[in-house]
Amino acid sequence: MNLRTIDQLIQAQAISEGAGVTVHRTIGTKALRHCDPFLMLDHFGSDNPNEYIAGFPDHPHRGFITFTYMLDGHMLHQDSLGNQGHLRTGGAQWMKAARGVIHSEMPQQSHGLMRGFQLWINLPSHEKMSKPEYQELSPQSIPTITTDDFEARVLSGAFAGHSGAIHDPHTHVHYFDVRLRPEKEFSTLIPAEHTAFVYVYEGDAHIGNTPVPRHTLALLGHGDTFILKGGKNGARFIVVSGQPLGEPIVQYGPFVMNTRAEIEQAFADFQAGKFATIKAEMKEH
Repeated sequence: MNLRTIDQLIQAQAISEGAGVTVHRTIGTKALRHCDPFLMLDHFGSDNPNEYIAGFPDHPHRGFITFTYMLDGHMLHQDSLGNQGHLRTGGAQWMKAARGVIHSEMPQQSHGLMRGFQLWINLPSHEKMSKPEYQELSPQSIPTITTDDFEARVLSGAFAGHSGAIHDPHTHVHYFDVRLRPEKEFSTLIPAEHTAFVYVYEGDAHIGNTPVPRHTLALLGHGDTFILKGGKNGARFIVVSGQPLGEPIVQYGPFVMNTRAEIEQAFADFQAGKFATIKAEMKEH
C-alpha cells in the first residue's frame, strides 16, 4: 500500500460566471491552471434566488467534456439543436462538447437551495472534433454504498463492487460523492497512474496530518491508496481521479484545443454558425 498525500491545497476563489452567478473555482485558477486531464472545477451553491436565478444563458464549448452534478435544485439544459435535459437533485449530466455545442443551463426554481459541481475533462486530440454526445443520469441510476461510517455515491468508476453509469474510455474518470460521519475514515484504491484530487464542501477533514477545510481542494500526490478522516462534525466531499492525456493544452475561454491555430479555427467556426449543425447523441441512465 502506497498512501497518497497532499501535493497542494487550493482554496476556492469566488468568480462570476454566466449572467452573474457566483461560482467557487479551484482548478482553472492561477493557483492550479490544469491538472491533466482536468481543466476546471466549479462549485456553485446558494439558497438566495437573486444569486442564481439569472443562470447560464447560451454559451459555446469545444474540445472537452463537462460533467455536471446537481446536489440540490433543478436546472434545465438546452442547446441550439433542440437537445434538452433536466438536472434534478442527485442527478448528473456528462456532455461531450467535442467539435462544438452552444447550450444554456437555466434554473427551474425561483426559491430554495441550488448547488452542485461542474468539472471540465479534457479530450484527446483525436476526439476534439468528434460528434457531440450527452449522457443523462437520473438520481436513481447512481449507485449508493452505505456503511456505519459513510455513504458514497458512485457517479463514474468503481467502488466496493459497484460501477457508475458513466464510463469515459479516454480518461477513465472515477468520481465519488462521500458523506463521512464525524471522526470516521474513508479509504479507497486509486489507480497509480491517475491524477487525483479531493474537494471538501461540508465540514472539514484530514488527509494524514494535514487539515483540509471546507471549500478547499487537495491535489493528491503519487500512490495507490487514499485515506481521509472526517472532522468532529464529519465531512462531505468529492474524490475524483482520471488518466492524464499528456498532450498540449491551449485554452481560450470555452475552447480547449492543442494548438493556437485550432483555437483560432474554433472562433471562426463559432462565428460562422458551424457549432449548430450536428445533432448530438443522447443517452439516459
